[in-house]
Amino acid sequence: MKIIDILIIILFIGIIVAFVVGYLVRKNIAEGKLRNAELAATKIVNDAVKESETLKKEILFDAKEESLKLKESLEKDNKERRAELQKIENRLVSKEENLEKKITNLERNEDALNKKGKELEKKKEILDGLYDEQVKELERISGLTYEEAKEILLDDISKDTRREAAIMIRQIEVESKAVADKKAKELIAQSIQRCAADHVAEQTITVVNLPNDEMKGRIIGREGRNIRTLETLTGIDLIIDDTPEAVILSGFDPIRREVARLSLEKLIIDGRIHPARIEEMVKKSQKEVENHIKEVGEQACFDTGIHGLHPEIVRLLGRLKYRTSYGQNVLKHSIEVSHLAGIMAAELDGNIKVAKRAGLLHDIGKAIDHEVEGPHVEIGVNVLKKYKENKNVIHAVEAHHGDVEARTMEAVLVQSADAISAARPGARRETLVSYIQRLQELETIAMSFEGVEKSYAIQAGREVRIMVKPNEVNDDEMILLSRDIAKKIEEEMEYPGNIKVNLIRETRASDYAK
Repeated sequence: MKIIDILIIILFIGIIVAFVVGYLVRKNIAEGKLRNAELAATKIVNDAVKESETLKKEILFDAKEESLKLKESLEKDNKERRAELQKIENRLVSKEENLEKKITNLERNEDALNKKGKELEKKKEILDGLYDEQVKELERISGLTYEEAKEILLDDISKDTRREAAIMIRQIEVESKAVADKKAKELIAQSIQRCAADHVAEQTITVVNLPNDEMKGRIIGREGRNIRTLETLTGIDLIIDDTPEAVILSGFDPIRREVARLSLEKLIIDGRIHPARIEEMVKKSQKEVENHIKEVGEQACFDTGIHGLHPEIVRLLGRLKYRTSYGQNVLKHSIEVSHLAGIMAAELDGNIKVAKRAGLLHDIGKAIDHEVEGPHVEIGVNVLKKYKENKNVIHAVEAHHGDVEARTMEAVLVQSADAISAARPGARRETLVSYIQRLQELETIAMSFEGVEKSYAIQAGREVRIMVKPNEVNDDEMILLSRDIAKKIEEEMEYPGNIKVNLIRETRASDYAK
């Protein structure tokens, strides 16, 4: 064998020997570690057993202490509860004793009351007997039974009571009327003073002044063509007579008269008067009048503090400037009614805005009553409904002449304000014939009743003073007679404002000394 092979064998044998030796060495070391681990584990187990026994002893000790403390606490609570129960028991015993005493006292009092009740019953029987004897004696003396005497007494009391009640009612009536009249007069007088308005006289003609009489010929034109054109376009009659330097415009429509007046004045200033120029001036004047109507309506709303009206209603208000009733300008009358209604509503805690709005619009139907059929109240209501006006305002307008019953305070105030504005002195003018006729009609109605001796219409028809026959009409009948006369006047006459019916009864006695 070669040396290399020998060396390889030796090396291989050495490796095997080293492996065996290493194995044996590792085995010894592992066994040693195992023995050490077992010893350590045994020690740990022993230590754990000792610690558990010690902990067990400590837990038992703590449990014993805790149980002792709990026992002491329970004993203490039991003692306190026993003491409290003892107190409650003592109180109950005391209350029971008091109740027994009270029951005993009540029984005693009940016995005493029973005795007194029996005594009172005996006394009542005695008194009833005496009462019956007295009643029989009184019936024997008066000759009347108990029921008859009772009826006579009640009848006398009833008569006295009625008499006193009538006197009291009359006194209260007089006092309440005096106070109410005084307050009403103060309120109305204050309202009138605060919003008095000017009024114009009703007229159907307008006078236009001319610079000279030569202008009349130019207005008439060749063969009258100028005057015919002007009359056709405006619907107004032109009266050219001997009146120096003046032309009279005649027509019932005040707006048309105003258009004709403005057109004629413009033509006179311009100097060129012919049909084409007349047509141009009329159209221009119509626009001016329409603008003026709108401005007047807006000014009326501003003066009364009313806003939010439909533009068409504002325009109709402006048209009222050219409308009059019994000489009273309707627009100024409407403004005055608005102020009056607002003042009275403020004094009476009413709705001021509704009262003023209804007052301003109450105669709105008069702006177009010559164009639409029907009374102005109905026309005005239809117009306001068309433009969605407030329901309370429409009701006040509808009721201001009594066509329907007034259901709101504002409606009554508009009625009153309308009557005040129309009836106060100087507001309207009447012809002499109608004035005298109203006075005669008043006196005739008063004389138509039985028991009336004389009647006099005084204070421009605001009062009728009636003398009654004292032998035929007594004081109580006078009240009924005055109401009947007033009712007949309301039914048969038409008049602004109120008429006072004043009855006078006079009894005279005369004799002669001989």
